[in-house]
Amino acid sequence: MIGKLSGRIEYRTLDHILIDVRGVGYIVHVSERTLASLPANGEVVALYTDMLVREDLMQLFGFQTLLEKEWHRLLMSVQGIGAKASLAILGALGAEGVGRAVSLGDVNAIKVAKGVGPKTAQRVVLDLKDKAPAVMALGGTLSEAAGEATAEVVEEITETVAVKKPAPAKRSNASASAQAEALSALGNLGYAPGEAAAAVAEAAGDAPEADTAILIRTALKLLAPKG
Repeated sequence: MIGKLSGRIEYRTLDHILIDVRGVGYIVHVSERTLASLPANGEVVALYTDMLVREDLMQLFGFQTLLEKEWHRLLMSVQGIGAKASLAILGALGAEGVGRAVSLGDVNAIKVAKGVGPKTAQRVVLDLKDKAPAVMALGGTLSEAAGEATAEVVEEITETVAVKKPAPAKRSNASASAQAEALSALGNLGYAPGEAAAAVAEAAGDAPEADTAILIRTALKLLAPKG
């Protein structure tokens, strides 16, 4: 199983890229969102990958963070969601957006993705709602791991070829980490995983740049008894 690729982008199309890893080219399918954020052809890239193997097919799918990869694997477990639909959902919402939509039961957000109808979107929410808190709780650690992976590949390749080090996506990492820490804090206060995840997701959606303390305070207000 190929879990990560590090190399240079040879070329790209609308839905996949070719990565040259020390002379071996790998075709990797990616979402529109991931494709738009990748560096130019000839530049260094590091992607986590998931391999789909069937009798007549073998494909690699690439993700910039382990959080995105984990959501892809969960989405693929839902009946009616294949690799294409999964990438469409991740491309439309991003990993954190999928987490918020599933936690809040936001079917309308899911069905924005190309090729995903209302019934399929509803199935995604119902099937994954209980699994969302665990994935969200891993967000900070996984995002940090993704940043370290990118740094490692640049350092590794620069041993033989001079390359420009890409800037890490600090804002995304901070957001994922803050949500994970807030979710953990609410769990320690005795809130159930589902209600805690929904509150943190709503708080993060209203204030994407909020730090852990602000997310906790906002979530607690949302969880407070009404009336």
